[in-house]
Amino acid sequence: MIPLTDAEKSFIRENLSTDVRSLLLRSHPVGTDIRKLVAQVLARQKARDKLPAWYATDALIFPPALSIEQASSERTARYKASLVQGALLVDVTGGMGVDTLAFSRRTGRVVYVEQQPELVEHARYNLPLLGVTNAEYLIGDGLRMLDGITAASPEKKADWLYLDPHRRDEQGGKVVKLDDCEPDITQPGELDRLLRYTRKIMVKVSPLLDIDLALKQLNSRVETVHIIAVQGEVKELLFVIGNQVVDKNDVKFNTVNLLPDAVVDLQFHWQEELSATVDFGNPRTYLYEPNAAVLKAGAFRVTAARYGLVKLAPNSHLYTSDSLKPDFPGRIFILNELIKPDKNTLKKHIPDLKANLTTRNFPQSVAELRKKLSLREGGGIYIFATTLLNGDKRLLITQKADLVQA
Repeated sequence: MIPLTDAEKSFIRENLSTDVRSLLLRSHPVGTDIRKLVAQVLARQKARDKLPAWYATDALIFPPALSIEQASSERTARYKASLVQGALLVDVTGGMGVDTLAFSRRTGRVVYVEQQPELVEHARYNLPLLGVTNAEYLIGDGLRMLDGITAASPEKKADWLYLDPHRRDEQGGKVVKLDDCEPDITQPGELDRLLRYTRKIMVKVSPLLDIDLALKQLNSRVETVHIIAVQGEVKELLFVIGNQVVDKNDVKFNTVNLLPDAVVDLQFHWQEELSATVDFGNPRTYLYEPNAAVLKAGAFRVTAARYGLVKLAPNSHLYTSDSLKPDFPGRIFILNELIKPDKNTLKKHIPDLKANLTTRNFPQSVAELRKKLSLREGGGIYIFATTLLNGDKRLLITQKADLVQA
């Protein structure tokens, strides 16, 4: 791969905030490969927040922008890397190399494998510039190359196998189910075959995947489920797979919400969720909304039991208490009013009819209810439309607890 010249690096830096379409319409010095430079500008624009270390390294040559969209973020890659250790990790779906970079800092040796030669060329060039010195780069089907990769390792095994199956169909549309992905690890005998070459497998799947269905498809080999959210949005779902059969009740769930200045997590075993005792009741002083990772994990009962909260109703997934529980894994609000979902009643409490609206176990969608109430979006008031334990439909008018405390 031919390195960028100083002039090309300067052009890219100077145009990082420029509309790339306008760059194509301008005149440029003879000999300028403007399409190449525009592609680099566009790629860096997409990487600015997702891959800040890559964005800040001028010498890197980025692959096509689609690879950046499909890559892990630096924050989620670091989280995944925190789960592994050992002498050898094989990343059999290397892609852009973001995960490989993170894994290289936690293992003695990492083997990057990718079927697209262009991506391998980029990774082989870029990763050393980011400090990777212990990686090997291979082109091909990583799952079919394991025998050769592990041959030189003690016990002929890797410590970890990382797999991020391709989640697009032949038309380029996104797929969710494991058996629609490539490779399909739900095929009979496939997990047993892979586990001959590794002690543990980490699989990244669609955040939309049905966890219960996936646990069944993976033949009870999943030890841990990791649900990773970034600032309240679930970005990745990981399964850690081992050689032992694990009953679903014994599967460990780890929900993580990565915030700019903190990591909020909740860990539990499924048996805890099944056996947790929950009290139900009407809203009290504080209202709690679990973060998206907790909700995705289905931690509805254990959340109430763990933090000493009362649940509003079996299907509402909103919680309440008289005293503040500041370590709750989600947003905390102070309840101001509890009213009927009526525009005239609402206007008495919010004259300008401006507030943020969320529905939980409510017959109308946010859009439908906002229209019915003539409610404008924004401001410091938060309304939760929900169904109480006795079946009453109510609006809970709140404001964030941290705003009140500040």
